[in-house]
Amino acid sequence: MVVIHLDNTVRLLTLTYILLAMAIVTVVLILINRHNKKRYSEIFNELEREKNLILNSNIQSELNKVESMINSKDLEEKYDEWKRRFDEIKTNDIPMLTDYLIEVEDLFKNKKYKEIEPLLAKTELNIYNVKTKASFLLEEIKSITLSEERNRETVTKLKSKYRSVLNLYKENINSYSLIRTPIELQFENIDKLFSAFEIAMDKKALSEVAKIVRALDDAINNLEAIMEEAPEIILLGAKIIPKKMADVNNIYSKMVRDGFNLDYLSIKENTDEAEKKIADIFDRLKVLNLEDSMLELKTISDYFDNIYNDYDRERLAKTQFQDNGKNLINKINKMNKIATNLNSKMNEIVSRYEISDTDIKGLNILVVSLKGVMEDYDELVDNARKREKAFSKLNKELVKLNKRVIRLEDNLDGILRMINDYKMDETRAHDQLDEISNILAISKEKINSYKLPVIPKKYYIELAEATEAIKEMVKELEKKPLNIEILNTRVDTARDLTLKLYKTTVDTVKTASMAEHAIVYGNRYRANNPKVASGLDTAEKFFLNGEFKESLEYAINTLNIVEPGIHERLLSEFNK
Repeated sequence: MVVIHLDNTVRLLTLTYILLAMAIVTVVLILINRHNKKRYSEIFNELEREKNLILNSNIQSELNKVESMINSKDLEEKYDEWKRRFDEIKTNDIPMLTDYLIEVEDLFKNKKYKEIEPLLAKTELNIYNVKTKASFLLEEIKSITLSEERNRETVTKLKSKYRSVLNLYKENINSYSLIRTPIELQFENIDKLFSAFEIAMDKKALSEVAKIVRALDDAINNLEAIMEEAPEIILLGAKIIPKKMADVNNIYSKMVRDGFNLDYLSIKENTDEAEKKIADIFDRLKVLNLEDSMLELKTISDYFDNIYNDYDRERLAKTQFQDNGKNLINKINKMNKIATNLNSKMNEIVSRYEISDTDIKGLNILVVSLKGVMEDYDELVDNARKREKAFSKLNKELVKLNKRVIRLEDNLDGILRMINDYKMDETRAHDQLDEISNILAISKEKINSYKLPVIPKKYYIELAEATEAIKEMVKELEKKPLNIEILNTRVDTARDLTLKLYKTTVDTVKTASMAEHAIVYGNRYRANNPKVASGLDTAEKFFLNGEFKESLEYAINTLNIVEPGIHERLLSEFNK
């Protein structure tokens, strides 16, 4: 009985859950349907409103205004065209939009929401297109209906600007002295245009009014530009630039008298060209044409300003040419003096040292080159005297000459340095000979001062090599002319071999002394230690045979038997 009761409870719960789920789904569907209905209803109403606004625009009233203004064939044709387009919107476009909206409404009522979306998009696009057509049409019509108001407003602004221009002219009338007549004629023309505007407005000749307004705008704006630019153009062209031209030409004449060549500046030709351009600018100004006038005048003014810089550059170039010329002459004279002195001693130098033909020839070439530089300089001076070239060009050529002289100066320094090096090498060789001979003597004295039982064979070999090297060095020093390269080799060889001998001597004496000292020190252990006695006997044999290194090693190894570390103590004692 208990089992049956549980089964009924489960079935009851399951049924409850199913009913609850169905209720939730139903509520959701109702809410979605309500939301869609509200959304599509709002969209439909908005589209309906947009369609109705197209016909509610002021197109018809504006067309009525145009109809009352018709006074020309041109305006009548425009009116007919606009009316045709408006009728097309009313009879074709609006009914088409109405059909679309009816179809949308039908789908909405039948809740066919999936089909509504694409139709809504198409309807919205068509409404936008028709609305745009209507807007463009209205704007075109208003261009006529509002033209009177717009033109009147534009002309009022132009009158205000015109009064400002007129007042500026009257306040500065002297600044326009060269163009008073054309300016005043332009004022008269503008006054006539204002009168013509009023007449055309009274006649409602709209196309004529538009032309007059454009003409007034162009004339007043041009006159305003003339009021602003003409005084500066007149000032530049009639006063400032002519004054600069006169000043430039006066300076030109004075500098030519002072010996400057300024032909490359073409002052006269450029002045004539500038005067023609200024005359042309003033001719254009008299008909109130300012096109490029200010730019051309500023270009001319800048050109003559730059001429002053050219003059300054030429004056500076003349000063530099004179200064550089003096420096060049001083260098050449100094080098010629050195070269002449060197040539006078060349036979003596050649007899003393071996100098290559190339080096001797280099000195001769240098002398000839100096003469060539001097001739080129004389030609530059002659050009300056005859005014055949500008100083700026002459100075550039002089700078090139100076570079040639610097190279020749380097060559001469090289020759002098070579000869001086030869002399220094010879002196060094003599000094080295004395020093090397002294080291050799010290080596002999040192080896003899220590009464060695036998002098090692190595010493005699190195002594012979050092002695022979010194003889070769002396022999080379006695040669005339000296070959410095070979002499330096002989000196280096003799020095190296003598120093080697000296080192061998010092090492031999030191090693022998240490070996002897070690043997003497070990004698104290002879009586008590047979091994020490035997070892010291062997060390003595090596010592007497002149094998001092072997003797020292044997003695130390023997002493280490009784005194470990004796080597360091003996060395320390020996170095005291």
